[in-house]
Amino acid sequence: MTEQPPVSKDPNPVPDAEHPAHARTKPAIGQAPRPRISVLQILVAWLGAFAGIALIGAAVDLLPRLNLLIVGSFGASAVLLYGAPRAPLSQPRNLIGGHMVSALVGVACYRYLPDVSVLQEAAAVATAIALMMATRTIHPPGGATALIAVIGGEQVHALGWGYVFPVLIGALVMLVVALVSNNLYEAGSYPDRWD
Repeated sequence: MTEQPPVSKDPNPVPDAEHPAHARTKPAIGQAPRPRISVLQILVAWLGAFAGIALIGAAVDLLPRLNLLIVGSFGASAVLLYGAPRAPLSQPRNLIGGHMVSALVGVACYRYLPDVSVLQEAAAVATAIALMMATRTIHPPGGATALIAVIGGEQVHALGWGYVFPVLIGALVMLVVALVSNNLYEAGSYPDRWD
């Protein structure tokens, strides 16, 4: 017969359970757990994300003369717009402004800074963050939009300042889809604010 290890009676079996990194793994004292997200809400988020990205992809395929792109940061914007539409960083000003500021910064860093990748990449992201903060347009995917302008390869670099156009069109398409899908689930729920 093999011996079983003793059962710990310690309520915190993780040695560093009180470390701040574990703060989100348990509800705060006296705070009720968050309500579950309904299946309908998950379905609406899925449909919105699918429609938003699919419409941009279709526009890229059907309108090649416009030089549209599916920019990687649109995936992160989809998470915010359709999965957390009430979050402050999901609002239209943040979506459009954050992507625009970041696209402009990314192109400027690629075109005007010395041809040192690490300098261009770091300056693009850091400057985009600073300008989004200054303009009250913080949208986390904007950091990726700025970075993509620098590391995006020949197709992106050939666009030059024209990179801003597909970013704007993609953000506007996603916004229109968010306005429809989020308000189908709960009328008047998106946006919380326009300014």
